[in-house]
Amino acid sequence: MAQTYDCAVPADLLTGMRLARAALGRGELVVLPTDTVYGVAADAFDPRAVQRLLDAKGRTRQSPPPVLIPGVATLEALATGIPDVARELVERFWPGGLTVILTATPSLAWDLGETHGTVALRMPDDSIALELLAETGPLAVSSANLTGRPPAPTAADAVGMLGDSVAVYLDGGVRPDPSREREGEEPSSTIVDLTTPDVVRIVRQGAISRARIEEVVGDRLAPGPA
Repeated sequence: MAQTYDCAVPADLLTGMRLARAALGRGELVVLPTDTVYGVAADAFDPRAVQRLLDAKGRTRQSPPPVLIPGVATLEALATGIPDVARELVERFWPGGLTVILTATPSLAWDLGETHGTVALRMPDDSIALELLAETGPLAVSSANLTGRPPAPTAADAVGMLGDSVAVYLDGGVRPDPSREREGEEPSSTIVDLTTPDVVRIVRQGAISRARIEEVVGDRLAPGPA
């Protein structure tokens, strides 16, 4: 039966992180807090674990999960042909609520689903998530909810939707943290497609507003909703 660990309690945090690392190493799923919403995570390099993540959410391979990473150095390893505009956006908004879609390094031994040679990467602005990522490496992470349901703002909400399909739940309180200043109104990350040279396309508007992105990229931002 899945266990929930209160990360505000030092002993629970220590135990929960240890068990989360072990579960991910066995190909099981873990729910963790991020700076946007709760995510359900799997080892990005374990195809069976990634499929388990998709099955738990009720998603198909046509909806591959993004990958959370601990820093820019990992981005350099997982993506190729990284354009200057990607580096500009990452420098401004990482760690934070921006996911960048780039061309995946062809030699990577993973299977995230039907990605068409791309990968969506994000460095979250959350100490628990970053500590786990530093020890596990890249994690395939999607919002901790059933497809068609709202993202989970609490660990309890995630438990209610995902139940025993997840081995370990790390409870970091309400997400996004209401005490932190936010740039946008949406709880999820903003996703931008950077696979076309000198063009930035917003695929999903979220925590980072279009106006903030435009401040960085100027007329390289493709037309879209305000």
